[in-house]
Amino acid sequence: MADFWKRIRQFFNTTIGFYVLVVLLFWLKTYYCYKTDFTLGVSGGVQEFLLAVNPLPSALLLFGIALYFRGKLSYWLMLIIDFLQSTWIFANILYYREFSDFLSMGIIKGTGNVQNNLGKSFLEILRPTDFIVYLDIVVLILLLLFGVIKISKKPLKLRYAVGITILSLVLMFAEYNAANADRSGLLTRTFDNNYIVKYLGLNEYAAFSAYQTHQESTTRSQAKAKDLKGVEKFVKQNYASPNVSYYGKEKGKNVFIIHLESFQQFLIDYKVNGKEVTPNINKFYHDQHTLSFDNFYHQVAQGKTSDAEMMLENSLYGLPQGSAMVTYGGQNTYQAAPSILDQKGYTTAAFHGDVPTFWNRNNAYKSWGYDYFFSEAYYKDKPNYNIGYGMKDKIFFKQSIPYIQQLPQPFYAKLITLTNHYPYELDKQNTDFPATTTGDNTVDPYVQTAHYLDQAFGEFEAYLQKSGLAKNSVVVLYGDHYGISNNHRPAIAKLLNKKSVDKYDLAQFQKVPFMINGANIQGGIDHTYGGEIDVLPTLLHLLGVNNQNMIQFGQDLMSKDNNQIVPFRNGDFVSPKYTKVGSTVYDTKTGSELKLNAEQKQEVAKIQTYVNDSLSNSDKVVYGDLLRFHKLPGYHDVNKKSFNYNKKDALKKLKQTDQKQKSDLINQNGGKSTESDFQTDAPELK
Repeated sequence: MADFWKRIRQFFNTTIGFYVLVVLLFWLKTYYCYKTDFTLGVSGGVQEFLLAVNPLPSALLLFGIALYFRGKLSYWLMLIIDFLQSTWIFANILYYREFSDFLSMGIIKGTGNVQNNLGKSFLEILRPTDFIVYLDIVVLILLLLFGVIKISKKPLKLRYAVGITILSLVLMFAEYNAANADRSGLLTRTFDNNYIVKYLGLNEYAAFSAYQTHQESTTRSQAKAKDLKGVEKFVKQNYASPNVSYYGKEKGKNVFIIHLESFQQFLIDYKVNGKEVTPNINKFYHDQHTLSFDNFYHQVAQGKTSDAEMMLENSLYGLPQGSAMVTYGGQNTYQAAPSILDQKGYTTAAFHGDVPTFWNRNNAYKSWGYDYFFSEAYYKDKPNYNIGYGMKDKIFFKQSIPYIQQLPQPFYAKLITLTNHYPYELDKQNTDFPATTTGDNTVDPYVQTAHYLDQAFGEFEAYLQKSGLAKNSVVVLYGDHYGISNNHRPAIAKLLNKKSVDKYDLAQFQKVPFMINGANIQGGIDHTYGGEIDVLPTLLHLLGVNNQNMIQFGQDLMSKDNNQIVPFRNGDFVSPKYTKVGSTVYDTKTGSELKLNAEQKQEVAKIQTYVNDSLSNSDKVVYGDLLRFHKLPGYHDVNKKSFNYNKKDALKKLKQTDQKQKSDLINQNGGKSTESDFQTDAPELK
């Protein structure tokens, strides 16, 4: 036995022996992270096997680079490569914990948004066990420093290094073939990054993501007008004509888009200790003039809020990786809600109590045709006015009134709230609602910030009524994306009063509110299935705007032609009959898993084809900037240079426009300000 351990130690004292040890430790820790930090949906022996072995080929290849060098350099290169790969794993653990997805090159390109997404909640996300990814490096360094393993000065023969490189490439090829046999078209038709990681590995996913990013950057330069023909054909075939009962019902009215941050549908009428979490929104939801959709889903991917805005105002999907607003917001041509309505005589404005560069809004909004963007610089700021990601909602609404009352009517105004944002922080003076008791520290305060958001909306709604704006306005409320990610399954089960939740439950948990209120609308709860992609055509028809020649991938939710198919960015979908999650299909009504017969397989395949075509055609529009080739009758492209969001210049322009048009609220109120009509109990303002 002593002789055996002596031989083992002698082996590790060679360059190839140290290489084997480094690869082995890295392999084990990667697999450990797969099983403990990610939810990859592994099922069956083949997937378990591939998950276990997939860290090996890329580890052999990358660490093998060091074998082409000799002595200390070879050893330190292995440690440096180990550190870089470990940091990649570490970053993905943190990102996945909050967003249930992996970092892509598209997200990394928008570095500022990664920092904004993770920076403020870093300590909330971080766990001591996360640093286990660096443990093997510490151990290896100590073994070298204390001479337990000695650095070999004997150079490794070149043919061995070349042989290991070839072996790693052969293993990669074999791994891909095995994965593709289990999941056909893995890299050509999948929209879910989890599949790539569980089949091929985290490093292979990074390489594929980099390749995708490169392909995207070259697509625009190669795109031609003829590429739009297939897109136009698809959109025309799936156009949903307006419902005559609603078309033009609110023509010429002001439009308020209230963005409810991280607000999920389950909060509607939800109670904690017998108290309603959102009494004001509940009242609005059930109002006789509010049309509320209870089968409405968010459809965002990595772009989160930016994806929601992209769909809401362009009826274009977010991208499979990264953020379309960040990557393409400033350079592409769009036919967005602000520019469409601007050319119908509307004034358009966005309000947001954060920095204008977040999600590249300062550039994207110009491309979309926003006349004004009231961001951080327009608001009076004190340290206690902000929490988490920006200005508290009550103060934000209060300070938006001076600008709203100056907007020439009719106007289109979007107000983006922030307080109900992860990690759901709220100071004591604003916390007057009990937390839930799931035992999950991330989930439990969610209802408290949601309640605060509800109070803020209640104050704003009261202002609309008192100032007279309500009678001449359409008010739209929508939740942009989930507030509680699927990584909190035990807590979700408790919130829903279930013992446990399955994939079907989690798919249904992606519902967010969508409601439209207007004086001429016959309200009620509408059970039509839809998503954020459908908002723009629905709103345009309500305002009497013909969108038949526009490139939009959503359908009017009030149209009798609506197919009620809700595509998700990863290729899953929900319809009134079927809910597809991964490779599993459920009965939407009962939640039971289906073993499809021949007829059902055909129906599901038809829906899947529509989903895939809808997503891919939208991607073609964004990647190729195809709307630059689309000449819409009666519409002229946005001139981005004509917009200036500098506070001094914008307010000067607004004043001049008011003096000319005299259609703003102040003029309608006999020249008197309506600021006193807004009442708030915000303790910071007392």
